[in-house]
Amino acid sequence: MTNHEKRKQTIPWFDPEERVTVHFLDERDLNAEVTGTTEELVDLALETNVPHLKQRISVPLRLTELSEDLGHYTRDPERPLKHRRLMLIVNEKRPAVIY
Repeated sequence: MTNHEKRKQTIPWFDPEERVTVHFLDERDLNAEVTGTTEELVDLALETNVPHLKQRISVPLRLTELSEDLGHYTRDPERPLKHRRLMLIVNEKRPAVIY
């Protein structure tokens, strides 16, 4: 899948009310928001162990694979419920969280 195709699939998830699932090599099943995307990068706000503190990172699209997470559903009650959400599989370790 090309970067352009990956970007087209992430754009609908560019919404602060929706979450995506992110897997890194060393951590799995992380909740994140897609905060932006370009032809080269996807910007994420990952949830951390500290409430109301998010880790903001940019991940190169060339290091990601896209899939669907069938174990989660969409959150926004104003929209039709979907029993799946976007999953990003990042082929590197999660960057360290700096508090």
